Amino acid sequence: MTFFIQEVITGVCVGGIYALIATGYSLIYSLLDFSNWAHGEVCMLGAYLAWIMVSRMSLPFQIAAVLGIVFAAVMSYLNERVAYRRILHNGSPNMFLMIAAMGLSTTYQNVANIYFTAKYQTFNLPLQNSTIEIPLGASNVYIGVLDLICLGVTSVALIALIFLINHTKFGLNSRAVACNRYAAAVLGIKIDRTIASVFLMAGALAGIAGILLGVKYNVYPTMGNIGLKAFIASVIGGLGSIPGAIIGALILGILETMVSGYINSGLRDLISFALLVVLLIVKPSGIMGVSVEEKA
Repeated sequence: MTFFIQEVITGVCVGGIYALIATGYSLIYSLLDFSNWAHGEVCMLGAYLAWIMVSRMSLPFQIAAVLGIVFAAVMSYLNERVAYRRILHNGSPNMFLMIAAMGLSTTYQNVANIYFTAKYQTFNLPLQNSTIEIPLGASNVYIGVLDLICLGVTSVALIALIFLINHTKFGLNSRAVACNRYAAAVLGIKIDRTIASVFLMAGALAGIAGILLGVKYNVYPTMGNIGLKAFIASVIGGLGSIPGAIIGALILGILETMVSGYINSGLRDLISFALLVVLLIVKPSGIMGVSVEEKA
């Protein structure tokens, strides 16, 4: 029983990190109807900048983390401003946006690999190996302090996101653009500014996820591939749905952890992708998504 509880906590922690990235996918998809494949690399860039600030500039981790989050948000904004917006204004099909995103993803990954090499980097923080012992009947449950911090940070970030989307003018504008971009423009909503703001917010969430991943595991050039898992989570929940992305991420995180703990860690990715295929066959719109026509 204690092992089960520990696995669930770990799964929720991993799922929370997935959720930070998955909500970014859903936000961008709801506005532009395309899958932003460069989103995972934004996560990686934020983690690397934070690691540089800590290991090479000797800055306190808290300051480095803030700088990493800001950097990820800025890079996400630049992706939209320099590449996606130009393609969108040219009247090109959404498929071109996805191709551009793939190009950016490959570029960032290779630049990181050239500059940092494929070596795994660590933050070496004191709390990384600390645990809390919780009595449970005749045995004890050991929970990592880092897992608790991860749960706290992801919870606060996701609650803040839901509040922004549902209770602010920015959220109202974003939902209006997602519903009908042209009608929103007629109503006086600045479309480009709204889209840019969404990219900034999605980038900040990805930056938080990247730093948490880097602290919990390692920082390396291909860590952005976790974006694929987050994309699976957003599809499970329903592309374009923020609550769906969170639910899908938690399901995926717990499922992967349980498979690794009780069966075989080598089956973790197999189960994730098999679940994606089954869901696309049975319920393409996801758990909380609505039926939509196929998009890039």
